[in-house]
Amino acid sequence: MKGSAHPIVEHLHQVNELREQAEQSQLLNDVHALQAWQCQRLLATHADLASQKRYQLAMQFFVDELYGPKDFSQRDADLARVIPKLASVLPNKAMSALDDALALNALSFELDLAMADKLQGQNLDRDSYALAYRQVGRPDDRRHQIEIIAHLGQQLADVVHIRGIGMLIKLARRPAKMAGLLTLHEFLERGFDAFKGLGDVHSFIEPVIARERALMLQLFDENLDLKKDNPLPHV
Repeated sequence: MKGSAHPIVEHLHQVNELREQAEQSQLLNDVHALQAWQCQRLLATHADLASQKRYQLAMQFFVDELYGPKDFSQRDADLARVIPKLASVLPNKAMSALDDALALNALSFELDLAMADKLQGQNLDRDSYALAYRQVGRPDDRRHQIEIIAHLGQQLADVVHIRGIGMLIKLARRPAKMAGLLTLHEFLERGFDAFKGLGDVHSFIEPVIARERALMLQLFDENLDLKKDNPLPHV
């Protein structure tokens, strides 16, 4: 198996194990509720970007395809079936972007499960979320989560400029459907379409990363008084 495919397989295994763990501990619904709330928080934090037409597809791709409560099990199963073949035909940057996407999915699910365990079915709002976030801690993992997003954004920006990649994805739709891989193909297609029209990706990614880092630092500030200075937006 090509070297770049191995970590992708590991991310898939990790998410499957975490999903089973969530089901066994009866926390899967709580994880999904948390993910849905976090998507609304992201859209509120970056409302100015989400309202601009040129950024809407990219924002929705992050929310819907990488981080939200959507059931990714079919996409992941498709990937597990074909990842060795993908590694042999896709450019290295495309494989790197796929690795980032699945690494983000795995780390986010792990942190979400820890948050859901802390929340224990509490009403989810900015106050209960902020408290659980601080109780879970893991600042190094939170920093890494943001770093993956930054790297993924740059990788996707590079991928859309690879000569012929758009035509390759378009031509692959029919054989993907015939092979029962339409879910995976649509994921790749939406990612390509979302970043194709961005132009300067830095104008989108850099504000997102800067705000997410600032928010993380505020939430981990030991002097933060949550009753007066909760930095989370109202959702």
